[in-house]
Amino acid sequence: MSRRTVLPTQRTCGHTPPCPTAEDPDREAALLVASHPEQGWGLLCNGVVLFDDTGELLPDGRVVAPQRRTG
Repeated sequence: MSRRTVLPTQRTCGHTPPCPTAEDPDREAALLVASHPEQGWGLLCNGVVLFDDTGELLPDGRVVAPQRRTG
């Protein structure tokens, strides 16, 4: 049996001004609180895991596919 941990979607941000929440369109603007470049990801203070390929894992478990750049 597997267990799945879901992080809260709202985190209390102590930054001034407060960082965007995981639900905000500009959620990637939140401050980085843990960086693991050797593994290709970082954790933002709003609970979003941001991957080097621009994909995201939201605190509620939803996945945001990488954004392909054109041009």
